[in-house]
Amino acid sequence: MNNRTSAIPALAHGRPQVIQPVDSTTGLDAYLSACEVAFNRQPGLAQVTFSGQPSSATTTLLAEGLLLQTGPQQFTCTAQAFWQNPRPWLPKASHVATPVQYVLTGAVRHPLRPAETSTLLYRRFIPWLGQTLTFDIADPDCDLPAFNRWMNAPRVAHFWEEQGTLEQHHAYLQKLLADPHAQPVIGRFDGIAFGYFETYWAKEDRIAPFYPADDFDRGMHLLVGEEAFRGKAFYTAWFSSLCHYLFLDDPRTRNIVCEPRHDNQRQIANFDRSGFSRIKHFDFPHKRALLVMLSREHFFTDRLYQPLGDHQTQESPA
Repeated sequence: MNNRTSAIPALAHGRPQVIQPVDSTTGLDAYLSACEVAFNRQPGLAQVTFSGQPSSATTTLLAEGLLLQTGPQQFTCTAQAFWQNPRPWLPKASHVATPVQYVLTGAVRHPLRPAETSTLLYRRFIPWLGQTLTFDIADPDCDLPAFNRWMNAPRVAHFWEEQGTLEQHHAYLQKLLADPHAQPVIGRFDGIAFGYFETYWAKEDRIAPFYPADDFDRGMHLLVGEEAFRGKAFYTAWFSSLCHYLFLDDPRTRNIVCEPRHDNQRQIANFDRSGFSRIKHFDFPHKRALLVMLSREHFFTDRLYQPLGDHQTQESPA
């Protein structure tokens, strides 16, 4: 069971699946590794079925809903269940949704947002790149030189309009770290920083007056700073993973929203290809924007967490 390559392709009731043997010693990591390998190798795979003597890990995964008992000594994990389970991707502290406690921020009533307990937010091996992608909370000291360089690049400045000095950008990141509704995030491939992302709770964000924001809707702003990581395969990896992270971070998140500038046609085209719906144009004080939205159901039902066909179909945004 510790051999991650031992899944055997098969068919059951006309649905693609793999059959994986288990025994009373099979642990959690072995179950998760077998599922990860199988679903990564076969993006259209519907389920992995484990056959054999259950273990204590089997009981845990049945209780969590990751496994379903589908026969005597037979346990099945569907693709939807696996990709919605935070255990393989998020730090352990993020596995449980916090209780809903309402607070006021100005005139906005919204759930109290949990404080981050880990600087690492998400980790995922990207098989078509052979690299590990991570999202970390930005460090205003360590990440400052790259952040400052990216924000002052003409391509980025055109859309972000956040040019500034090192001191100004240090204060910018510190302000976001102190704001419970937002996260400054650095993306890395194999430890190399390539981009900056801001994630936020939509209910208390500037976007909320322009649509009926749900208590747990999330939003994001996107920036790829390093030219070497602007290829199409990289974009497919980090964009789908950022959406994946936001849906996993709280299982009550039903939608992800974004508000690209109305004339950023490359980014809008990428939202179209990535499953986002165009909702409407609207005016912020500083820009005319397009509201786009991705639903949790669409993301997991249509498997937008990984490319089912050619992953080199999208361009990188600003």
